[in-house]
Amino acid sequence: MRVMNKTIWMTGALFGLLAVVLGAMGAHALKDALPTEALESFRTGVQYQMYHALFLLFLGAQKDLRLQDTRIIFRLITAGVLCFSFSIYALSTQSLTGLDFSSIALITPVGGALLISGWLWLLYRVFRPLT
Repeated sequence: MRVMNKTIWMTGALFGLLAVVLGAMGAHALKDALPTEALESFRTGVQYQMYHALFLLFLGAQKDLRLQDTRIIFRLITAGVLCFSFSIYALSTQSLTGLDFSSIALITPVGGALLISGWLWLLYRVFRPLT
């Protein structure tokens, strides 16, 4: 097994684990503590984190991609999850923490763009393989 694949699988598993923990926290501990809109945002962060945890597990199993492409996709998706989901967690829970995270609100769409870029890179390589 390539070291890169192991790193991708570990990251995917960690993101998946955290998504389950945060999803449970949102469904139980935060259910009555957050306004409905904030709770829905929190759930969106959890969903996208889980989708991309599964994406990383899939990516780690691929043998048809060049190592360089795998690394690029891994970095785009990992940075995207960290920027997108984790900024949503901070923004949606700021009423509980008392901290003003509004200054990081622009990180969320950057994270979304990184996630989209990771998918696009994969699509490009699938439809235009190296010759």
